[in-house]
Amino acid sequence: MSGSATALNARQIAILDASVAAVLPRLDLSGLAGQRLFLTGGTGFFGLWLLSTLRALHAAGQTVHCCVLSRDPAGFLARHPQFREQPWLSFVAGNVRDFELPRQPFDLLLHAATETSMAVHAQPARMLDDIVLGTRQVIALAQQSGVKRMLLVSSGAVYGAQPPTLRHQPDDSALACNPLLPGSAYGEGKRVMELLGAIAQQAHGIASVVARCYAFSGPGLPLDGHFAIGNFVRDALGAQQITVQGDGRPMRSYLHGADLALWLFKLLLDGQAGQSYNVGSDEDLSIHELALRVRDVLSPGKPVVVRQPTATDEDAPRARYVPAISRARALGCAPWTPLDEALRQSAAYWSAASAG
Repeated sequence: MSGSATALNARQIAILDASVAAVLPRLDLSGLAGQRLFLTGGTGFFGLWLLSTLRALHAAGQTVHCCVLSRDPAGFLARHPQFREQPWLSFVAGNVRDFELPRQPFDLLLHAATETSMAVHAQPARMLDDIVLGTRQVIALAQQSGVKRMLLVSSGAVYGAQPPTLRHQPDDSALACNPLLPGSAYGEGKRVMELLGAIAQQAHGIASVVARCYAFSGPGLPLDGHFAIGNFVRDALGAQQITVQGDGRPMRSYLHGADLALWLFKLLLDGQAGQSYNVGSDEDLSIHELALRVRDVLSPGKPVVVRQPTATDEDAPRARYVPAISRARALGCAPWTPLDEALRQSAAYWSAASAG
């Protein structure tokens, strides 16, 4: 039901467009008009919402000329017909680690390319190289092309394990992941990426802003990946039960993809150079509570089964991955789209894919 290999139909595109239209008035993104943007990571979940937002801005008369790095531009356009033959959109084919630098000027750079599949996480050395070498390459592009501002999309993983007694991870937290663990390759890679941005800012005057991203929801999020929320939506739509693979106690929060895109563009335009911003929702719930929420919204009465129930006291500390977002809120960002609405949209989006 993931629909990843087939073209979006009119109903799916309409769901994306309506989601963006519902939040677009929330922030002033007029500073993007007329700018030349180079975008990496433009063909995954983040990219789908970023490009959908640029498409909406173009329709409203605020054109942003966007060049997207993609390993397979033709494949992306085959799956996403709404982006075909768009005068504001162009592509460069290549891998973020070693793509040929286009010989054209850019004003802004948004670097969101990161492979997050479990297969890549199982190869920590490759993951580290992809993040670090990819960042070096896009910074080389920024220097060559005259980029004035760049947004580096990082992760809450840079903080390492969030202390269970800390309900929200602050923007200014000095916590860090453990470099002695191979599993820290993603977080450590993102820390190096942030450092490379700071060095480029000092050495070349390119304003570098960092977005530390958490967990997200909404149409386009795969139902067959390692995202609990996607798996629960899949189960709600087509399984006999909703299955929680662990004990369901970890705490998470989810920001809608349309909200995410607006936040990232706002940070690119108006974020403080040399500063990091947590990006996500601060409205937390447990994985078990999430499964129950999905059930209640999408398939009332369907059983929810916890695969590894524990006898742990409910008041005992639990793993958390939830941001404080005071810096983003100060710029006008907020979690605008309710989680229940995100679930309904996701169900409608993937059901439309199945209907053809």
